[in-house]
Parts: sequence; C-alpha cells; structure tokens
Amino acid sequence: MKQYNVLIVEDETLAQANLKRTIEREFDDLHIAGIFDSVKSTVDWLRTAQNHADIIFMDVELSDGMCFDIFSQVEVRSKVVITTAFDNYAVKAFRIHSIDYLLKPIDPEQLRSAVERCREALDNPTIGQAPAFDFELLREAITAESPTYKKRFIVKYGDRLSIIATDQIAYFYVEDKSTYLVTTENRSYILDSSLDTISEQVDPAKFFRISRHCTLSIDAISGISRHPSNRLKVTITPKPEFEVFVSRSRTADFMEWLEGK
Repeated sequence: MKQYNVLIVEDETLAQANLKRTIEREFDDLHIAGIFDSVKSTVDWLRTAQNHADIIFMDVELSDGMCFDIFSQVEVRSKVVITTAFDNYAVKAFRIHSIDYLLKPIDPEQLRSAVERCREALDNPTIGQAPAFDFELLREAITAESPTYKKRFIVKYGDRLSIIATDQIAYFYVEDKSTYLVTTENRSYILDSSLDTISEQVDPAKFFRISRHCTLSIDAISGISRHPSNRLKVTITPKPEFEVFVSRSRTADFMEWLEGK
C-alpha cells in the first residue's frame, strides 16, 4: 500500500489531538510525519532536506503568525488542506484553485473527501498542475472579508440547554483540556468546541486571544499592570481563580486592539 506523509500545522492542542486521532483511525495509508504549532517550526522542518510531506493540514492562525508567512519563507510542494472556522469568500477562493479546506469542527466525511482529492492530485500529475495559488491575494481576501460572527452560544446545564448572548460573555478559558465560557454574572459553562475555534467565531473587535489559554472580552478588563516578569497582567471581572497574563508574542497586537486599531 502506498503511504503518504502528512504534516499537521495547528496551534491548538485539542485540535491537534482530534485530527491526529481521526487520521490514524480512518486512513491506513497516511503517516503523520510531524505536528507543529508555529510558522517557525514548520518552516524549519520543511527546509530540512530529508523531510517530506505529501499533504499538510494547516490552520490559518498559528502561535507566532499567519500560515501565509510559511509560503513566503519556503517553497511548499505539498497538497495543502486549510482548516478554518468560516466558509467565506476566502474559502471559496481555495475551491476555485483546487485547494481543499475543512471547516472546524472537522467532519470525518469531509476529511475523507479532502484526503481523496489530495490522493488524486498526488497520483495524477495532470491533476496536480493546478495554477499556483496566490497566498498574498488570499491574505488580502481574508482581511477584507467581513465574516458573520456568533451572536450567541448554546450551552448545556445539567439536562437543560441555555442560550448565552455573546455580549453576556466575559471570557473563555482552557483548563485540563476542557474549554469554559464565563458570563458577566460569573456563571461557568463547559463547551464542546476548542478555544481555537471559538476565538475565530467571535468578533475580534470585542474579543481578544491573549494567550493559548484565554480569550477575553474588552468589557471584562478592569485593569492592566506590568508584572515583575515584564509581562502584562490583566485584571478581569468576574475575577477568575487563575492569574491572567498576555503572551509576550501577542502583547503588541493586544495594545493595538485596546486602542481600537
């Protein structure tokens, strides 16, 4: 049986684990050659001569930048399957150029279809000769497009379902591999989606992913101070049981976000 090397480029640990588990369960001919969460680690791997990936599953927003930065630093000959939370104009652009995509949360049936398209492109050179994709054009498309953001979340509370409007949400956080929603009234609910997916679904003008573990509403911020570690410490309301810090890699973007840029 022919084997295809697969690379997973995804900065959310839960999303990494889910995709890895699904690939290993569903596809005997796919071998996971590596899993990375950043532009730098992916570029370093691709630049190493002995490394080779036939298919790359790639999230758009990584821990140190956007996935497009990878293509500006290294030539990528692999078949790329972009993962995203939105089916908007940019995703349609992928379709036009015969590049596959998966919407989060990833549906196993759509994953099988995407893998089959990649197999066909890899095994048939004529299929693989699609026009080169302009990733700078895609970057502009994603920036220019105004997606529809979630206005409410459906949460489970015992055997009941509740509707939480996004303007009632103070912050989201991850703890022990579970994602939680906390309301302005300090009520906490566990969610099925990963923080990575949720952070892409909420309005970036109102919510900001300050770290790998927390996305908060601007209305929840009651104070900001400089910690002795030289990191920004954020005081939020309702007060959580953990300290809230802004990741160093996100500090500049966080300050711009506060200023409304």
